[in-house]
Amino acid sequence: MPATAAKTVSVKLDNDIRDRIRHLADVRHRTTHWIMRQAIEEYVEREEKREAFRQGTLKAWEEYQETGLHVTGDEVIAWLETWGDDNEQTAPACHK
Repeated sequence: MPATAAKTVSVKLDNDIRDRIRHLADVRHRTTHWIMRQAIEEYVEREEKREAFRQGTLKAWEEYQETGLHVTGDEVIAWLETWGDDNEQTAPACHK
């Protein structure tokens, strides 16, 4: 069986959510199967991005703890306020 072949998975849903899925499928002229696959795919993609962001945040925190290098919020705001101006500034340098 190829690695891309779909496999059946069972999910227990209460009547309310099943009815809501059926309603969405009807109004969108899709199958309930399509609605559920789409919802799961979007959820997984969103959660993968959220986890990547979380991991990046943890890595940045560890780096800060090791080096002490940082940029203050005020420095960032001052830099962002120059965006789009003729005198747009470069990003502030990290410091201790």
